[in-house]
Amino acid sequence: MRRGLRWAARAAASVAVLLVLYVGVTFVQVWRAASRDEAQSAQAIVVLGAAQYDGRPSPVLQSRLDHALRLYADGLAPVVVVTGGRRPGDRVREANAADLYLQRRGVPREALRLETGGRSSWESLAAAARFLREEDIEEVLLVSDPWHSYRIGAIAEEVGLTAYVSPTGTGVYSERAKARQLVRETVAVSLGRLLGYRRLQNLERFLGPAPREAPEVTATGSAAPR
Repeated sequence: MRRGLRWAARAAASVAVLLVLYVGVTFVQVWRAASRDEAQSAQAIVVLGAAQYDGRPSPVLQSRLDHALRLYADGLAPVVVVTGGRRPGDRVREANAADLYLQRRGVPREALRLETGGRSSWESLAAAARFLREEDIEEVLLVSDPWHSYRIGAIAEEVGLTAYVSPTGTGVYSERAKARQLVRETVAVSLGRLLGYRRLQNLERFLGPAPREAPEVTATGSAAPR
């Protein structure tokens, strides 16, 4: 009996150590991906959605759109895809707010593609992959926040895209929010690699919508309540 209990305790301890190591390695991978910019020529730029306030991009979404504008102006891709549906209480879809923002800054309508139904990164990228494939577009340059880089790259691969990630800066986030996002993404990637990102497409709601919103922004911008 005691021998069995000792064996069970050792097995549990071994599992705990392996779990800690797995999560620790995942954290390092997420952190390293956050500092890597893979900007290069592609067939399309895909901007992951974020909160908008009645048609006005939040500081987080604006940061992503401004980054995409620079990539487009540099001639890295002829097409820009904006993503994101409508959250409860919204009158405007995130993709529509992004589309208007980019058109007002010189991106021609014919260069823009809208994915308007996604409520998670997986949904948005899977939907974008479907309509981009109809145009024979498979190579994309993804734009989102730095800590999002590893996961969206993995999701893009899962839905059949060849993806490079060019993250934004982090100026709209407080130091506390940056740390929270790294932890959040570590959890998401740790589970996503084990179970598949499609099965975890609702995980963003469970973990909270912070990558799409910025409740703790620095002095560079302010986030009105949704």
